[in-house]
Amino acid sequence: MTEPTDARRSFGDLAPHLAEMTDKTLFGEVWADPALSPRDRSLITITSLISLYRGNELPFHLQRALDNGLTREEIIATITHLAFYAGWPPAMTALGIARKLFDDAQG
Repeated sequence: MTEPTDARRSFGDLAPHLAEMTDKTLFGEVWADPALSPRDRSLITITSLISLYRGNELPFHLQRALDNGLTREEIIATITHLAFYAGWPPAMTALGIARKLFDDAQG
């Protein structure tokens, strides 16, 4: 038996087809494309989420970024850089989300 994916655990009961597309297309094809490394995809993704003020999705993708090799320092530098391009409010929101993730990881 296969372990349920994050998509299936999160919303598969409500939207099973969306969970299936998330697993197969987004993470099975887009994220698996060798044209970009997982680390680069994570950097692009968190940059987009911060810039678009998408706080709901950011915790998952910040953790994924760490798992894909980005350091805390690189994440903070990305947020700092984006403060000047995406705006102060999205950067401050992202900092709060990053702080919680980092604090939770320390126990």
